[in-house]
Amino acid sequence: MTGRVVQINISRGGLPKRAVSEGVLTSSGFEGDSWAHPQIHGGPNQTVLMIASEAIDELRAKGYPVYAGALGENLTTEGLDRARWRAGQRYSVGEAVIELTKVRAPCSQLNIYGPSIVNEIYDSQTKAGNPTTPRWALSGFYARVVRPGLIFPGNVISLLSELA
Repeated sequence: MTGRVVQINISRGGLPKRAVSEGVLTSSGFEGDSWAHPQIHGGPNQTVLMIASEAIDELRAKGYPVYAGALGENLTTEGLDRARWRAGQRYSVGEAVIELTKVRAPCSQLNIYGPSIVNEIYDSQTKAGNPTTPRWALSGFYARVVRPGLIFPGNVISLLSELA
């Protein structure tokens, strides 16, 4: 499974995250990025949030005013089938390696894009870990950093291994 990085996004906390021309990924996240609620977000297993641009397109087609970075993701990807994302998968991206840890459970902060968006991107089947639900990874997938490194938009992102 191979795709590409469409956009790298950071913020000092909160939504949306803004695009940057390159990202220095450290063991604690992208330089310049932080979380408005660090007691909920971040930490070693939620260092990076990855969302497929196809998911953003799907939400936009349903009338939600979203775009790359709007949902708080650090990496917006293209060409990776989110239905195949699983915890334990390792991906090379630029000089870095990340490992998916869990589907993101969205919070009410996303309601700025419409009060029904949280239910649109996450359901009880997703919460239960059922990858056959159409909402699987629509909210994004968290990852931990295995190897820090420099990442640019346009970099290839490719599956290295299925389970750590």
